[in-house]
Parts: sequence; C-alpha cells; structure tokens
Amino acid sequence: MQRRCDRNRKRSKRRAIYCPIHGCYFDSVSQKYKLFADQAGQLQQRGMSRRNALMLVANQTTVAIEGEWLEAFWCEECQETKWYHVCKSGDRTYEISLAPRELWQQVTGVIHSEGNPSVSEFTRRSARDITYQGLNGFQFVT
Repeated sequence: MQRRCDRNRKRSKRRAIYCPIHGCYFDSVSQKYKLFADQAGQLQQRGMSRRNALMLVANQTTVAIEGEWLEAFWCEECQETKWYHVCKSGDRTYEISLAPRELWQQVTGVIHSEGNPSVSEFTRRSARDITYQGLNGFQFVT
C-alpha cells in the first residue's frame, strides 16, 4: 500500500534521461528542437505506410514527427555538452543517440548552416563585409 503523500503527489517527475556512456543523469542545456518530415521516406522509416506517407506529404509541406526531438545535454562525468536525438519510447522512457548531421535539416527554428538558401550571393557577401556602409559603399558612375 502506498503512503498517502505518494498517492497525492501532483508535481511532475524528472525525465529519466541518462548518459549512455556513464549512466549518470543528464542535465538539459537547451530547448527541444522538434523534427519535421518533408519527404515520404522519412515517414516510412517511422512505420507509416508508403501510400499514407505520400498522401500526407502531398497535402502538407511538412509533417511534425511526434515524440522525437533534438536536445543538448550536459554530462557531469564527461564534463561536456553534446546534442542528442531523443525518442520517447514509453510513458517516462526515452531512447537517445548522438544527433547525426542529417537530422538538423529536419529541425525548425535552427539557423541554416550554409545560410538561408533564398538569399542571393551578393547579399550574403555584403552581410559578411566589415566595411559595408549601406549606399555609401557603392561607387556610382556619373
């Protein structure tokens, strides 16, 4: 029989995410970055049928992947921060693995590593130019 104080506990419990190397508790040092699928193959890898995946991607540009995200954790034993791919496998159980580079392309809210693809090369160069002074930096031929 449980004690009364245990039965009435309403506070949330700590997530059970541990270092795969040392087994010590992980401290989160970032927000959760949700994963999104923009190709049918990404949904098929997670168990969705080919037909349903194709229809879903055709109707929506991106589909949020539930129960998966990227998050940075600090390990007390390793004394370093690493990014992990976290999959919620049960009520309070999680599977973690080091985040591969390909997953960062499926995350929203993260700065594109090569820069925004919709920005021209001229604008990109101008933004990096230390001596850029707006219109004063242009030499007009008169």
